[in-house]
Amino acid sequence: MSIIIRRVRQEDWARVKQIRLDSLRDPVAAIAFLETHEQAAARPDGFWQDRAARAATGSAVAQFVAEDTDGRWLGAVSVVVERPGGPGALEGDVVRVEQAHIVGVYVRPEARGTGLAPDLIRAARDWSWSLAEPRIERVRLFVHEDNARAEALYVKVGFEPSGVALPVPGDASHREIELAVSRG
Repeated sequence: MSIIIRRVRQEDWARVKQIRLDSLRDPVAAIAFLETHEQAAARPDGFWQDRAARAATGSAVAQFVAEDTDGRWLGAVSVVVERPGGPGALEGDVVRVEQAHIVGVYVRPEARGTGLAPDLIRAARDWSWSLAEPRIERVRLFVHEDNARAEALYVKVGFEPSGVALPVPGDASHREIELAVSRG
C-alpha cells in the first residue's frame, strides 16, 4: 500500500472532523486526548471549516494526514506554533522560546505498527523546522504518564523527556510528561 503524507486542504474540513471523531472513539483516547468524543461531536460545522482553513495554510498551525491510494485517511497529526509569553498548553505551562507543539497524533488501528506514526510526526517536526518566521527553536509534545506505548514512539523518533511534568486537566492525580527535541 502506498501512502502519502500531506497537509490538509481547506475543503477537507468534513474529513478533518471525521478523523478527529474517530480518534476520540479509540480505546486509549481518554489518556491520549484532552477532549471527549461528545465535546467534539457537538461542535458546529463552522468550527471544523475554520479549523481546516487554519491548518491548511499559514505558519501558526498545520495538520498533516496520511492518505492511502484509495483516498482513505489512515492517520493525522497537528502542530501549533507557540510564542514566548503566549499561553501554554496546560495549566502551569510556560512558553520560553519560539516552539512548535505536536498534538492530536492518531493512526487508525489497522495502520498501527507500519511506520506511519513516525512519518506523521516527522512531517510535523519538519514543517516546524522549515518556518522562516518564527524560527522554531524546539518542537515538543505532551504524553500522559500512563501512555507508555506513545512515549516509546516519541522517544524512538528523537524526542527526549524535558523534565517538565504537569497535571492532567481535570485529573491532578496524573501527569502529562513533556518530551522535546531542540533545533540541532
